[in-house]
Amino acid sequence: MGRTSPNPAVGAIIVKEGKIIGRGHHKKAGTPHAEIHAIEDAGKLAKEATLYVTLEPCNHTGRTPPCTQAILQAGIVKVVIGMADPNPKVAGGGAEYLKNQGVEVHSGVLEQKCSAMNRPFTKHSATGIPWIIMKAGLSLDGKITFRPRQAAALTGPESKRYVHQVRNQVDAILIGIETALIDNPSLTTRLENVEETRDPLRIVLDSFLRLPLDAHMLSQPSPAETWVFCGEQASKAKEMQLVQAGAKIFRMPLVGDKINLSELLRFLGQQNIMSILVEGGSQVHGAFYHQNLVDELLLFYAPIIIGDQGTPLLHGYSLNQRTDVPMLRVTSIQSLGNDVFFNALVLK
Repeated sequence: MGRTSPNPAVGAIIVKEGKIIGRGHHKKAGTPHAEIHAIEDAGKLAKEATLYVTLEPCNHTGRTPPCTQAILQAGIVKVVIGMADPNPKVAGGGAEYLKNQGVEVHSGVLEQKCSAMNRPFTKHSATGIPWIIMKAGLSLDGKITFRPRQAAALTGPESKRYVHQVRNQVDAILIGIETALIDNPSLTTRLENVEETRDPLRIVLDSFLRLPLDAHMLSQPSPAETWVFCGEQASKAKEMQLVQAGAKIFRMPLVGDKINLSELLRFLGQQNIMSILVEGGSQVHGAFYHQNLVDELLLFYAPIIIGDQGTPLLHGYSLNQRTDVPMLRVTSIQSLGNDVFFNALVLK
């Protein structure tokens, strides 16, 4: 996960006489799919064996040849599929083709678990828009800072590590300019004792290009880029300075003095950005939630109560009655050190 975008995360095994004889997974977009790696691992033993695969095998030529042909050439006689390909242009084509060629096909096995691995791919296939994850560390009474415009970590090291594991899997991190000014974050992935990590794309919403030229995110030894989105009226001179400092600048329509989020997400989807971790701050969280753009919540609660002076999780959003609320499906509540981690999907 986090290495295959804009392709899905897919694994495959080949089984014969009750034993696994081949394993494979898709490693990176443009490289062979999981089925191909598993078939190569099994070699000649793949003949008359069963292939289990997360996602329906492709039956079209893209950056790689169709997997259905490799399955037939290997002599595999049975294919067990976790989930159908959500791409409306190809859905069902691979399974149907294999059936027509005499292969026994079973679909929808452990479908929910397979789908959970690839929610960003499924959403992007259907809508062209990235999967939006809203993340925050907060107190038990829902505050994300002790004082307004004050940078401070609320949660413990276990929560921090979990967040960096998520960063290691998403395509992009997004923050607003106020968070950039107050926290001056690096927006990188920092994990100890992990063989391979990657930094996601860094996105800053900065309507009037207030981002300092010496911002930490612009001086990281990282292959990941920093994209700054501003309005049409932002300073051309500041744009040139930020570009020289290493940023890429994109001008977007404003709604009032804020970036038009719908246009932003449509643009990012066109760039094959599948998943975005929205890390704040309060106004950004409120805007995304108010516009019903959030797909998933990652909330890390510290065992403290801050009170009136703290900054709320959401600014610019309010709920009038329970029937108006976007319903949540809680997927996990667990302890992370002294913190409590809450994970939920926003139902739409």
